[in-house]
Amino acid sequence: MIIYHLIAITIAYLIDMFIGDPPNWPHPVRWIGKMITFFEKRLNKGKSKQLKGVGMLLFVLLSVYIIALVLVETGYGIHPIVGVLVESIIISTTIAQKSLKGAALEVYRPLSKGGLSEARTKLSYIVGRDTESLDEGEIARGTIETVAENTSDGVTAPMFWALLGGAPLAMVYRAANTCDSMVGHMNNRYIEFGWASAKWDDVMNWLPSRLTGMIMLLGQRPDSITYKKAWTILFRDAKKHPSPNSGWGEAAVAAILGIQLGGINYYQGIVSNRAKMGDPIQPIQADHIIQANHILSKTVFLFLLLLWIGGILLDLAVAWIESTIFI
Repeated sequence: MIIYHLIAITIAYLIDMFIGDPPNWPHPVRWIGKMITFFEKRLNKGKSKQLKGVGMLLFVLLSVYIIALVLVETGYGIHPIVGVLVESIIISTTIAQKSLKGAALEVYRPLSKGGLSEARTKLSYIVGRDTESLDEGEIARGTIETVAENTSDGVTAPMFWALLGGAPLAMVYRAANTCDSMVGHMNNRYIEFGWASAKWDDVMNWLPSRLTGMIMLLGQRPDSITYKKAWTILFRDAKKHPSPNSGWGEAAVAAILGIQLGGINYYQGIVSNRAKMGDPIQPIQADHIIQANHILSKTVFLFLLLLWIGGILLDLAVAWIESTIFI
């Protein structure tokens, strides 16, 4: 089955690269979001909010897993080729390389022409911070941070889980990530109800985020520093991020580009001073957005190659163990 998963992941990668997520097409994440909204409105009140949040998370993850498993098993029951195609389509809905790059370019285009007002508006679509008064460097920083963080969340992490458990586990990851995005916030409304969603998303992203940060450095020579210094920055700064996982992508991209990410953000007028990632060797400019997109593309391709190598070795190991046991 591992080889089927690998083929399905590769086809899903190509589907996302060339087709992406057309806005008018049905998408599982929208359905998952509606399910989360339904339960949040009814359960996030009264007593035992944390326990209710755990129940919601388990129900959402189990529902998504069962639906995906039934679809995949039905496909494989017809023919392995049908099963692989079904898996490919489902996995492609869990990865978002094309849309992530496109969102970054939507900010870059007006920013590169001096259209700060339009660039601020485009940035507000993909970040939660206040964007009304940001200058070119801060607009570019917000965009680069989004690309860096979501390289794992939006692309490599679902691919990782797809290798281990096919389309059903990739969908479980996407559902967990959606739960975290919608209710995993540290504010008065969600701090109890979204606790389980936030923690489980951290667990599922722990290994993929670290692999992604390291593959970023393996795949791209730093612009202004040595490889040794870049690795030092990665391990020095990744742990500074308030998220246990998001810092790995941001620190790696900052080291490669010779820029400094992080700093002061405002959320509805409230200041948030984020830890700084990387050394400010050069000022952040609009063109760094394009370079961040290039890092994203190289990283995802290398991650896919790593999955093939790891998957084949795992398949051989399993076959050897089975042959040894039954001799």
